[in-house]
Amino acid sequence: MRWALVKVCLAVTAMVVIAFAVPLGLVVREMARDRALTAAERQAATIGPTLTITTDREELTRAVLSTEPGGRGRLAVHVPATAEQPGRRLEIGVRRATGKDVETVRASGRASVAEVPGGFALLQPTALGSGGIAVVEVFVPEGEVSHGVVTAWLILAGVGVALIVGSVAVADRLGVRMVEPAQRLAGAAQDLGEGRLGTRVPEEGPTELRSAAVAFNSMADQVVQLLANERELAADLSHRLRTPLTVLRLNAASLGEGPAAEQTRAAVEQLEREVDTIIRTAREQRPQTQSTHPGAGSGCDASEVIRERMGFWSALAEDEGRTVRLAGVDRTVRIPVARPELAAALDALLGNVFRHTPEGTAFAVDVHHSGDAVIVLVSDAGPGIADPEAALARGASGPGGGPGAVGSTGLGLDIVRRVAESTGGDLRIGRSVLGGTEVRVWIGLDGVPARRGRRGHRVGGREGRRQRRQARNRSGGLSRPPGAEPNL
Repeated sequence: MRWALVKVCLAVTAMVVIAFAVPLGLVVREMARDRALTAAERQAATIGPTLTITTDREELTRAVLSTEPGGRGRLAVHVPATAEQPGRRLEIGVRRATGKDVETVRASGRASVAEVPGGFALLQPTALGSGGIAVVEVFVPEGEVSHGVVTAWLILAGVGVALIVGSVAVADRLGVRMVEPAQRLAGAAQDLGEGRLGTRVPEEGPTELRSAAVAFNSMADQVVQLLANERELAADLSHRLRTPLTVLRLNAASLGEGPAAEQTRAAVEQLEREVDTIIRTAREQRPQTQSTHPGAGSGCDASEVIRERMGFWSALAEDEGRTVRLAGVDRTVRIPVARPELAAALDALLGNVFRHTPEGTAFAVDVHHSGDAVIVLVSDAGPGIADPEAALARGASGPGGGPGAVGSTGLGLDIVRRVAESTGGDLRIGRSVLGGTEVRVWIGLDGVPARRGRRGHRVGGREGRRQRRQARNRSGGLSRPPGAEPNL
């Protein structure tokens, strides 16, 4: 595009220069010729008064030699025969024009220019006192006719070349201004196609290219967001497989001994490892941006969802000899979370209890409703979590029991945290009254997303802390026994 603009500008400027320079050069040449011939006419007119007075050779010779062209041998006078001197013509000076040209001018009575060797001859008719017509010839050399023409043509050529060079330079700069943003846009598109999703284009250049850059950056952001959502969805769906896998593992454990039972348990373990691999891979490739949840904001009845999921997990708990307690779900509690999201979050928490605590470990689910928030507590009597902050780290696995134990992807708590933070709440891990881990899910009812803070720390300002303290004061079931570790 850059060279195309330069070529177009070069062609247009060259045509304009030629269209003006060629006629102007011809005009300059004609002006120089007219100037020289006009000077010759004035010189010829100086001898006219003498011819009207006398035709004497000596006097005419003195008059001719007294003029500037006559002294240089460029002036000649052709006097025809008179009545006093019939048959005798008088010629003074050097004649360069032909006799035919002289007679033609005498007969016509009009001045004429004849081309002669070395220049031009101006033939000027002049009336004599005796009534005849004399012809004054002034020789104009070629150099005087073209005097200054070459210099003028060189100046015109220089100006034309300067205009062409200037126009090419301006076109090149304009081309660079247009081409560089286009090249950056093309390079960014290529980088984005090669997988460099952080590529963006500066919004510079002409209006059209700036609009294209804005559209490209918006498209790149959408691509990144779509890929993040797809990876998040893949990780979430894979994590939801943990629930049926937990059932399979528990059922496989009750099969007893035998080759078929061992093969079943080995297959379940292999399936669990593959699911963990899928979760880790999706989590590692996902950009660290807050993703959106399809269906969030549609809302659901938290009590109904919790009762339904506890009915499923209670059957598994009975098989393992676990004591289960459920409280606070006797009335409708509407929250701004989609039903599938809340069910996935609860399955993740209860799945961690079954996965990381020994059989026979008791657990409890308590729901507390205040005016501006709903708190869901999942407590167990297991060994607890040695490093709650590491367990809350997005996608991290740490030592110790509970959801942060070795072999955990860490995605379960992350799913729960994203559900809570999408409503303006948060997620906390502490020591439960049962002696094990207590996971507290704070769900805000105003639906305003919380500011994301440091991992493993509560997010929100002083207003959020005031609301949490009020909710805790209104929730009678949240008091801890003496000596118990405070909830995070």
